[in-house]
Amino acid sequence: MYFRKITLPRQIRLDVNWKIITWYIGIALLLVAALMALSGIIALFTPEDESLMPLLYSAFLSATLGYFLLIFVGKGRGKMNFRDGNCIVVGAWVFSCIFGMLPYLFYGGEFTPINALFESVSGFTTTGASILKNVEALPRGLQFWRISTAWVGGVGIVTLFSMLAVRIDKSVLAGAEISTVARDTIAGEKNISFASRMLITYVLLTITSFVALKLTGLSWFDSITDAMSACSTCGFCTRNNSIAFYANPAAEIVLTFTMIAAGTHFGILFLAFSRLKPKYIFKSETIAVFLSLIALAIAVVTTDLMVSGGYSSFGDALRDASFQVASISTTTGFATRDTTLWPPLSIAILILCSLICGSSGSTSGGIKIDRVVLAVKGIHRKVAHSISPNSIQKVRVGGRVRSDQQVSDAFSFIFSYLLIMALFAAINIAFGLDFTTGVTASIAAIGNVGPGFGEVGSMSNYADLPDILKCTGLIEMLIGRLEIFPILYLVYTFKGSLRMARVKLLAGRRA
Repeated sequence: MYFRKITLPRQIRLDVNWKIITWYIGIALLLVAALMALSGIIALFTPEDESLMPLLYSAFLSATLGYFLLIFVGKGRGKMNFRDGNCIVVGAWVFSCIFGMLPYLFYGGEFTPINALFESVSGFTTTGASILKNVEALPRGLQFWRISTAWVGGVGIVTLFSMLAVRIDKSVLAGAEISTVARDTIAGEKNISFASRMLITYVLLTITSFVALKLTGLSWFDSITDAMSACSTCGFCTRNNSIAFYANPAAEIVLTFTMIAAGTHFGILFLAFSRLKPKYIFKSETIAVFLSLIALAIAVVTTDLMVSGGYSSFGDALRDASFQVASISTTTGFATRDTTLWPPLSIAILILCSLICGSSGSTSGGIKIDRVVLAVKGIHRKVAHSISPNSIQKVRVGGRVRSDQQVSDAFSFIFSYLLIMALFAAINIAFGLDFTTGVTASIAAIGNVGPGFGEVGSMSNYADLPDILKCTGLIEMLIGRLEIFPILYLVYTFKGSLRMARVKLLAGRRA
């Protein structure tokens, strides 16, 4: 009864199922509360950890609201449709980010309200852009919370709770959060099947990376947090100097392979290793293009560092180039060197890598190599058809014919992506950032990359940005993580519903 009192009047009620939406947001908050409690347990077993009470207070508040939505609001009746699923996805991400800032706020220190929200959004969206000048000063419990937000965000908040919970509409939710291009990569893949395979692959990759990092000599805590951060392609690290702190070539090799694996399609990785046939990886055209571009970028950057970067050792140049190209091209953002000091050609290559990024169906952000391949082949078909109008030109990717709608969707996404990136870059420059910092900060935010160049380079942070740019930056991170269109769907849902409500209200008054 209480919930009905706070809904809109019948004449102007929006055309969405609010009970279903709020019920699922409640589940998301319970998941957030559980992660806070887990981080609190780590703080409990760490001597003099000051983050214990902030984490427990935050877990209590998140769980209280989550249970309230489940018990007092209830799921209601009716079948969930795509519109409801889209509202759930966007709502779950927004509320998770808002409540995810509570541990930072209660802890204090560098965390003003804007800084706390920025760090929370950066974690959940796996961007890895931080406002912290001294990460190592954080208590271990809060450090684990910071990394765990990235790990959950990597696989997707709604996808994760939809796989863990029972008696919910898994297929609709997974279909609303996982992009179409990710599911189209494997013919006939259902939403629920793809999501479950993605989660299994994600967990196994994290465990494998953790064990490998421990064997390289890292501590237990650093091994698990770096593995979680690498697999989520976030780049949050418990050290101020990121991976450069360890000066451990073996750990860098492990993380390089982990980041590249996390940037490839998880469904194809699952097929390759479940059937013990790694050839599935190389038979995928998009993954082959992705790996080829990484190899080419490493070769160019290595050569440039030897010629213009002051490197005298080929091994050192190859080591740094391989790690940084893998880190940026998968939108992870780990650093072993200050790339702002590299030659212009190397910087240009890294910027291109941060635009295209990894494969669909991975934890990587950016435009995605799948859309780039579709767009390039669409352009080739257009040119070929113009030269030979009577010929039949089809776009094939991985041996499968792709429809005109799929090609059009790729172009639409790329155009929208670049337009939004340019808009936020202009905002950054208008509020005082220099051109290099403003543009690369926008690229890093919408692509969920983390570090840019200039004042937000690989060894810098976002602490000194004006609060207004932190606000626009976290909005851009969410737009990029949700891949633009869920936000647009939500806007059009409310716009259309309000228009219909207005028409009904006017018709009622005339009657």
